[in-house]
Amino acid sequence: MHPHPPSGEQHEIRDGDQVVVVAEVGATLRTYSAGGLDVLDGFSVDEPSSAGRGQVLAPWPNRLDGGRYEFDDRPGAAAIDEPELGNAIHGLVRWLPWLLASKTDEAVALECVLHPQPAYPWRLELGLEYRLAADGLEVVARAANASAEAAPFGIGFHPYVTMGTPVDDVRLTIPASRKVTTDDRALPVGEEDVAGTEFDFTVDRPVGATRLDTCFTGLARGSDGRSRGPRASRPTANAASRSGRTKRSVTSRPTRGTPSSLPPGAGRRSRSNR
Repeated sequence: MHPHPPSGEQHEIRDGDQVVVVAEVGATLRTYSAGGLDVLDGFSVDEPSSAGRGQVLAPWPNRLDGGRYEFDDRPGAAAIDEPELGNAIHGLVRWLPWLLASKTDEAVALECVLHPQPAYPWRLELGLEYRLAADGLEVVARAANASAEAAPFGIGFHPYVTMGTPVDDVRLTIPASRKVTTDDRALPVGEEDVAGTEFDFTVDRPVGATRLDTCFTGLARGSDGRSRGPRASRPTANAASRSGRTKRSVTSRPTRGTPSSLPPGAGRRSRSNR
């Protein structure tokens, strides 16, 4: 292994035949395997994350038009890190070091403080725990606003799930009735129903030639208020993911949110099971 991996210190956790490696930089989920098979299309210890692989997207997922926004009359000005489209993308913490808070054989917790800056003039304290159990990997996120006033906040995750087979052959189910539409700069401009379109995966079917880099909404929920999906399968293997109390699900091909207000002094937990 490289003496100074680009993604920083490596934290490995295990439970039975499941193995996860979380990197210091960005609290990034670098690899996840089960039964000797890759669950994620991750990246090598000798390279940085590419295309957002496994990264944590906070305090906003997706894009800011021109890197500019305003919240409660306070302006934010973020660096343009998607220059080809003129956007600021996926928040501010995915390239920051996250400090180790605790670690056991099956779980690791990391923390990061985002100090006030032109891109985000509030103090945000973040925590993330990855925990393996018999039914898979659980990820619990915590966010606390340490400012004197409310702050905008959103969080997203960017794992690339692999089925170990060409994506065209994968059968996919997405329990969502609508999708977000975007302009030519990948900025959201509205929503539309998926029924009768190539993006309708409410019933299991092959991905085929459909190109997916899509945010779905209108998620179907169970009696516990949670939406479970997307679900992908192939003849010799099955993989499933479950999302917690989220409003949207983002699906990319190859199988690779909306900000809310966080009151001062408040913490917010977001749970995602994969």
